[in-house]
Amino acid sequence: MPEGDTVWRTARHLDEALTGRLLTRTDFRVPAYATLDLAGRLVIGTVSRGKHLLTRIGEEHTLHTHLKMEGSWHLYHPGTRWRRPPHEARVVLHTAEWLAVGFALGVTEVVHRDEEGDVVGHLGPDLLGPDWDEDEALRRLAGEPSRPVGVALLDQRNLAGVGNMYMAELCFLAGVHPDTPVAEVPDLRRLVRRARQVLEANKQRVQQATTGDLRRGRQLWVYARGRERCRRCGTPISYDENAGRPRYWCPRCQPGPGSRPVAAAGAEPPEGLDLS
Repeated sequence: MPEGDTVWRTARHLDEALTGRLLTRTDFRVPAYATLDLAGRLVIGTVSRGKHLLTRIGEEHTLHTHLKMEGSWHLYHPGTRWRRPPHEARVVLHTAEWLAVGFALGVTEVVHRDEEGDVVGHLGPDLLGPDWDEDEALRRLAGEPSRPVGVALLDQRNLAGVGNMYMAELCFLAGVHPDTPVAEVPDLRRLVRRARQVLEANKQRVQQATTGDLRRGRQLWVYARGRERCRRCGTPISYDENAGRPRYWCPRCQPGPGSRPVAAAGAEPPEGLDLS
């Protein structure tokens, strides 16, 4: 599932291409909106909210989409061949200059502008949003002190934007196992602050990195590196693919709950990425 920075970048591209332009045609390829026609309406803007996208159309409508696991938005000039099969398209927005095509979207719905809170109001502070509130995110995380920190970070009601990849990387950077209870995380504020810094550092680029090294195969500490050597201590990375979502951690740098911490657990701040 895309991380919050990927969704933020998608919103920016849609906003730049569509905002201020009239829709010449709309094609909603989901049964609930198959007859809906928003042609002739002005696109007001597109914003991200955590992993959700809100495209505001005219004075009343908001197109709410979520990429889920396989979704993506593409922008094409009219007449350009699509890079994904047409049968995967869920919505197509036409303007004179662009076609915006949402493929394999996990959520496609149109709501009244006043109902946006019904679809994103449950989310916690957005790590990349203007409403970011570090203290509120900490309050929500600390509200369930016995909850595993990995699960708590993935709960979008606590803070919006962290996916499975960043969860694994943030736990490594903090030197904590994903199963460590929130109350036992040594410096929860620093962990939350790192989450925002990592997403901010990556939001402008397609290639995400937490190590400070953008070279192929060097970008991440533990995620998707099961059985490979830890970049810090050389221990084989542990992984669990039977936990709903795959998890990765270094058994030495991230001792399990109740284990004795190793010296200088976690990683040093990567070069070029301020994680203080």
